[in-house]
Amino acid sequence: MIDNAARPRLIIEFETERLRMRQWRESDLAPFFALACDPQVMEFLLPLATRADSDALVERIRTRIAGNGWGFWAVEHKASGEFMGFTGLNSPLADLPFSPCVEIGWRFARKWWGQGFASEAARGALQVGFEKLGLAEIVAFTAWNNTRSAAVMERIGMKEDVAGAFDHPLVPEGHPLRRHRLYRIQR
Repeated sequence: MIDNAARPRLIIEFETERLRMRQWRESDLAPFFALACDPQVMEFLLPLATRADSDALVERIRTRIAGNGWGFWAVEHKASGEFMGFTGLNSPLADLPFSPCVEIGWRFARKWWGQGFASEAARGALQVGFEKLGLAEIVAFTAWNNTRSAAVMERIGMKEDVAGAFDHPLVPEGHPLRRHRLYRIQR
């Protein structure tokens, strides 16, 4: 269960023209699990097998936001108040070839695809990373064949580091999603 009463004052939340990036709420759990059950949304990600797995991921994300003040924020559509997915910044726990780093990432319900929301939210997250957190560089990575996410990375000004392609250590050997592309952007 998410306990927003434990929320510290230093959590960064922000808005763009159409979106609100905020800490997660209990009401986000069901729509996030629905998103995680959509095979098109999860096409390039390892599956979350159960509602308990999905809720546990949200709790880990929420805890990191509470501890850092930033992370993978829940994204809310300002006009409707609907939960859309997440976007934000994260320090990966996996031992990646380019660690330590801060990555940018996103995941949106299919209903919101093709309307520029991922790019809009990601631009806002980059601004937070560079202007509020003072980061010198932010990276992004995705499965080799995930052209939709790669297109967002390019739209927000990231450049592919072709020499930085890598096998993701958390994806099993032989799995078609193991090979990843690396993108970078500097302040």
